[in-house]
Amino acid sequence: MLEAVTKSFPEVIQMRYKHLSLAERYYIQVEWKKKTPQSKIAEAIGRSQSTISRELKRNSSKKGYRHKQADSFAHERLASKAKAVKMTEEMKYIVSVCIQNDWSPEQISGRLSEEGLSSVHHETIYQYILSDKKNGGQLYRRLRHQRKKYRKRYGSAHNRTGIPDRQGIEERPAEVNARERVGDWEADTIIGKNHKGAVITIDERKSKLRLAAPILGKKAKYVKEAMTALLSPVKKFVRTITFDNGKEFVLHKEIAEEIECDTYFAKPYHAWERGQNENANGLLRQYFPKNMELLDVTAQQVVSAVDKLNSRPRKCLNFKTPYEVFEKLTGIDVRKIMGYALIMT
Repeated sequence: MLEAVTKSFPEVIQMRYKHLSLAERYYIQVEWKKKTPQSKIAEAIGRSQSTISRELKRNSSKKGYRHKQADSFAHERLASKAKAVKMTEEMKYIVSVCIQNDWSPEQISGRLSEEGLSSVHHETIYQYILSDKKNGGQLYRRLRHQRKKYRKRYGSAHNRTGIPDRQGIEERPAEVNARERVGDWEADTIIGKNHKGAVITIDERKSKLRLAAPILGKKAKYVKEAMTALLSPVKKFVRTITFDNGKEFVLHKEIAEEIECDTYFAKPYHAWERGQNENANGLLRQYFPKNMELLDVTAQQVVSAVDKLNSRPRKCLNFKTPYEVFEKLTGIDVRKIMGYALIMT
């Protein structure tokens, strides 16, 4: 029985949950564009007309109904209701089966959300496992970190709502993902030991060019000042900036207005959506390791490290350097316009 259940996880959790699939949403998009009546669309995919009506009303944007965007809207709505999800008997059964097959609570929660079937939070699953333990159950023994005390992490990313006018990455133009143009940037900060000092990092996706500057800390005003200073000389080639969800980017609208670009935010816990920046931050840590306080780091030290990164030939750039590629695409010699050559002398 256990093998049959875990052999096809989606089949188990889809027994009663009947959310629209991405394929169904694509069909709705195509037919709605043809002005096909909602009743006909509903009949074709075996849904009620009220389901189609509700889908078009809830998950359309100013640009109309688009299936991928609609799917993202639906998933986000589920995630926002995570606290309201209760551990029903069916959910307890699913969790128990998956735990016995060595899935972590986060993996269970993530897969349920990915399938668009439930938004039960992993903390809720942990609480169920602890309750099962108190009642003599053995589920906790299947956790990989049995001795760790699990507690609610108040203020963690899934609860964060402190970024006004936040525009999600699903709204970002498709050409950004294709890296077909210059001008799409990713941004984040690296933090010093004991949260002392920080460095703002910005990366251009197509050329792999990196800009960076030391800041006193993660306060939004420091980040805004540093970012506008770094990007102003190349603002003609700044179309979008994709941020991490840190509150240091709360002034993103002011940055957008000054640089004249659009800003977007990656999904929480989706660091790969800013893969260029994340990877480059790892490379920068060679010069500013995690056990180093950054409060006294100078602009020249940061520039020196970034200059080395931008001067390295990259295989993905046919062994050209980010400096060379950016200059070829824009006509701008970044070392001169940023004063790098002057600082390095």
